[in-house]
Amino acid sequence: MTSPSPSQATPLSLPLWQLLAGCADAVTAVSNGQSLTEALTACRPAERPGVQALSFTVLRRIGRAQALRQALVPKKPAPWVDSLIISALALACGTEYDEHTLVDQAVTAAKRKAERASGLVNAVLRRFLRERDALMAATDRDLMARYNHPEWWIARLRKDWPDHWEALLNVNQVQPPMTLRVNARKTTASAYLQRLKDAGIDGHLLPDDAHARDAIVLDAAVPVNRLPGFEQGEVSVQDASAQLAATLLLAPIDGQTLPSGARVLDACAAPGGKTAHLLELADLNVTAVDADPERLKRVTDTLNRLGLQAQTIAADASQPDKWWDGEFFDAILLDAPCSASGIVRRHPDVRWLRRDSDIANLARTQDAMLTALWPKLKAGGRLLYCTCSVFKQEGQARIDAFLQRTPSARALPSPGHLLPVVEYPDDPALANPALLQDMGDGFFYALLIKTP
Repeated sequence: MTSPSPSQATPLSLPLWQLLAGCADAVTAVSNGQSLTEALTACRPAERPGVQALSFTVLRRIGRAQALRQALVPKKPAPWVDSLIISALALACGTEYDEHTLVDQAVTAAKRKAERASGLVNAVLRRFLRERDALMAATDRDLMARYNHPEWWIARLRKDWPDHWEALLNVNQVQPPMTLRVNARKTTASAYLQRLKDAGIDGHLLPDDAHARDAIVLDAAVPVNRLPGFEQGEVSVQDASAQLAATLLLAPIDGQTLPSGARVLDACAAPGGKTAHLLELADLNVTAVDADPERLKRVTDTLNRLGLQAQTIAADASQPDKWWDGEFFDAILLDAPCSASGIVRRHPDVRWLRRDSDIANLARTQDAMLTALWPKLKAGGRLLYCTCSVFKQEGQARIDAFLQRTPSARALPSPGHLLPVVEYPDDPALANPALLQDMGDGFFYALLIKTP
């Protein structure tokens, strides 16, 4: 679900120093290779919303903050102290907090957990306030500081999208919209939009040509327990780009739609949004496979809430001979493991957890899954390959390679790479919140048909 802004999410009853301490814990965990989602599980429930909000802001600015800390303290402090200083510097680069209050609260956090370092924290932050303009100008020469992404990531985007790379980097710094998917079995998007307005929640439908016909974009994020009918399965939270998967897989091909009861495989199904959307749109016999048993439970929970049914299997989708029952599928949705470079707005830690070498490794996994699952598809059947990535190596390059080595595969019209930028190449929409609010995540879609 979309994360709220710091001002929305930070409970006023909790002092800022306490949230800063938790944020430093989370940043330390991410620097050690742990996802922010995992790191936040260590927070007490009352602290989690505020710590998450601070952590999102910090991770969106951590490239700059690390460069500033290096300029101010060349000798790296102890890990937690370093994370506290970096977190405070990241927040000081913005306007969310009064700068002197921020310094005071960061020093208080240090006194509570690393008292001997409180003087260093105070000195570093006060020096930053005195020399802010010069330090910001000096760190601007550092690409990672200027764009708050690793240099390899920047280089890859410049190569893949020479006209759009800067807009892609900039938009990752902007809070994404909260988008809903209305359950078409229970209501319509227009009717549900009115229910939202009656509940005091503002939103709007997407344009008719957006293809996400069941989508509603909220003007501001809200907790799911405020959504009318959420527990009754009337609505789910799902990005607009992700909602295209079910629509594309079920669209008529040469006038032919999938028959009622068609066998459909959802490979790599967790957390279950696409599985559920397929079942909301058609009467299908769906098999949902995911390698992670814990994440597969989320698929079951989602289906139970929506009143839907599918067979779930905890298994590696790239090794179907270990779980396949021998009956061919009419359609396959392969939402392949990827870098998640298209959803960095929602998961700002991703850019700092990935390495350049990961992309080639992921491409091999994607190739292996395509190769393994294609023989399990009926002649005349369809396969939709998708990744939530903006890197071409995980998208069009994978499909081009697969088509070259697979004579029975034919590409059908499909969106290809969807980029979360509104206008090419200048992208003036970065200054237009209304346009930004409708942008879906970065995705790649390719629809293939198996020739007889």
